[in-house]
Formats: sequence, structure tokens, C-alpha cells
Amino acid sequence: MRKAIIKFIIAFCLIFILDQFIKYLSLNGLRYDGEYLSLILVFNDGVAFSMLSFLKQYLKYLHLALIIVLLVYLFIQKQLLKENVIAFGIIIGAGSSNLLDRFVHGGVVDMFYWHKWFDFAVFNFADVAINFGVVLIFINEIILKRKEKQ
Repeated sequence: MRKAIIKFIIAFCLIFILDQFIKYLSLNGLRYDGEYLSLILVFNDGVAFSMLSFLKQYLKYLHLALIIVLLVYLFIQKQLLKENVIAFGIIIGAGSSNLLDRFVHGGVVDMFYWHKWFDFAVFNFADVAINFGVVLIFINEIILKRKEKQ
């Protein structure tokens, strides 16, 4: 379990630091207007697609509670954590980075704006990392289930 915790901490720290660095650049004026993707600065006081923004003053505490509940669950379900340790490190590192934004900036710092063919919500690196972590878990679970059946 010690190796799993070390992998978790490394994945957590890498994603957290990289996301905060990208946000730092955005907060300090990094802008780009491209044909497909633009870099802009938006503070999202809701969740995905600004949903629940009417709860903005309480959302950071809900966000914190969800991360704590997930961590407690993972440390109870040690096998699930061990099988998906990097993915959960990525997800919780990214979620923690967004949580820090809520406490420091009053909302999540978003900067990537996809606008080719359709307008998409403005998002950040942590959002991409969370989705990547979920995909890793799905892939791992599918592979593990196939191995168990064989």
C-alpha cells in the first residue's frame, strides 16, 4: 500500500502544480485568440457549465466535502484505490486545484475556450485531467473485468 500512496501523491502533486501554474499564467495576462481555441480568463462560480452558480457562497464547502468523502471512501476501499491509484491521484489533484480557486478567487479559474464549429464552455486543465482520470478508471475496470472472466 505504501507504493500506491506514493504514486497517488506524485500524481496529485503533478496535476495540482501544473494546473495552478497554467492558471497563474492566465491570471497574469496570458491570452491567445486562435481559430479553434482561445485563451481567455473566466471565473466560474458554479460547477460544470456554470450549473449551481446560485450556490456560489456554499459551493466551495460542498466541493470540499465531496473531496473528503471520496478520500475517506478510497481509503476504506483500499483495493479500488490500489487498482486505480494514479487515476484517483489525478482526479483528486485536479479537484483540489479547482477547490483552491474557489477559496482564493471566489470561483474556478477557467481559460480554454473552444469555439470552432460550436461554442463550448470555457474550461481549464484540471477539468481535462478529471475527465482523463475517469477514462483511465473506465479502461482499467474494463480490462480488469475481462481478465477476471478469462
